[in-house]
Amino acid sequence: MGVLLFLLFLLTASTATADEDAFIGVNIGTDLSDMPHPTQVAALLKAQQIRHVRLYDADRGMLVALANTGIQVVVSIPNEQLLGIGQSNSTAANWVSQNIVAHYPATNITAICVGSEVFTSLPNAARILVNALKYVQSALVASNLDRQIKVSTPLPSSIILDSFPPSQAFFNHSLNPVLVPMLNFLQSTGSYLMLNIYPYYDYMQANGVIPLDYALFEPLSPNKEAVDSNTLLHYTNVFDAVVDAAYSAMAFLNFTNIPVVVTESGWPSKGDASEPDATIENANTYNSNLIRHVLNNTGTPKRPGMAVSTFIYELYNEDTKVGSISEKNWGLFNANGEPVYIMRLTGSGNVLSNDTTNQTYCTAKEGADKKMLQAALDWACGPGKVDCSALLQGQPCYEPDDVAAHATYAFDAYYHKMGKAAGSCDFNGVATITTTDPSHGSCVFTGSLGMNGTLVNVTMPSFNSTSSDSPADYFHRSAFMRLVVMIGVVFSFAAYL
Repeated sequence: MGVLLFLLFLLTASTATADEDAFIGVNIGTDLSDMPHPTQVAALLKAQQIRHVRLYDADRGMLVALANTGIQVVVSIPNEQLLGIGQSNSTAANWVSQNIVAHYPATNITAICVGSEVFTSLPNAARILVNALKYVQSALVASNLDRQIKVSTPLPSSIILDSFPPSQAFFNHSLNPVLVPMLNFLQSTGSYLMLNIYPYYDYMQANGVIPLDYALFEPLSPNKEAVDSNTLLHYTNVFDAVVDAAYSAMAFLNFTNIPVVVTESGWPSKGDASEPDATIENANTYNSNLIRHVLNNTGTPKRPGMAVSTFIYELYNEDTKVGSISEKNWGLFNANGEPVYIMRLTGSGNVLSNDTTNQTYCTAKEGADKKMLQAALDWACGPGKVDCSALLQGQPCYEPDDVAAHATYAFDAYYHKMGKAAGSCDFNGVATITTTDPSHGSCVFTGSLGMNGTLVNVTMPSFNSTSSDSPADYFHRSAFMRLVVMIGVVFSFAAYL
């Protein structure tokens, strides 16, 4: 089986040109019923050493949270704002001022996506797409940021027709009045073609013509490889074939030096009855193989060694996304920071290894009721038998002196004391599991790397239990009894961080 490694330790790179190493990034969608706070998102990215992200907007909170992290950020102008920007130079200038200039360079913004899949999702705006690109570029020039920040627009691979063999692929001719000036813009500004590639959909729509292994980057015997009859190049996966088709389609229009960056690619981990290949195993296989393929600078058969930097779709499962079950399940993580699956990244070149599969922590849920947190803290440091001595004034975890910080320390200690058993990080709904180590300074939590916390094999009291020893029962005791317990534990706890 090989060593199971966790997620996406990425090489640093800026733009995708032929002489630079490729990078892997992630898209961050926000259609979640319990979307993590931007600071939690940034903490997850840093913990997983994800160095490149793409946002679907230019959310101020996210840009602030990503400041001074070193993470390279692609921001987006949503389609609903595209018409306004494409029809007004001043509107574009205002957008750049508010969303780029206000955050750069603290937030390392490297590119702007002007709309997304405009030809298919908002065709009436296609006529002003090039204007929008030029207006945004002009605003960057005026701010002296055009060399640092590239401007482009993500295209769906479906606009490439006759995509196999790749050597004879071409763009939908009806789009040429927009595509030709757009490619001229990309070439003149040193930008790149942004392309969304989904081998999952190609496989699903091929009615058995495309083998599953060919879609998943799995090894193929030579007689099963797809051969371009014009070039005699062999293709072992859908991804490379589509990238080379894009190069050929651009060459058909006499553009041969525009690099490709894949702004979206992935595989769903769950689907309905009509999507039997949307499974955790296939999602893991595709994304693990894709990451290895990209970071090894393999390139494509047409352009071997040419960087094809790629953004995985996507960071989180999005449970409120409209559509089929699979639409909600492209994520690498659940909202609480737990991985949907553990990626297999052995043999991925210089990618750093960091198996965090057992590195989970229990923290106070953001925005939780302070009285509920206090009651849970009282229980953990009392009947829960957590050693809260590190929270005493003058001890490493005293600061900051607030109930959420205190509770986080106590919750995590109890969680590890219980061997991270199911239900041991709930505390009547005010706690949550995270992969981000809450240790700070000299305050080192039990489950932190390098710590040898003892995991006691005891029975976890149920929060639904009526036992006098259960947290749920304890939370509803009289104020007098709570005061007695608090006095009893006051010498054994204080604060966290």
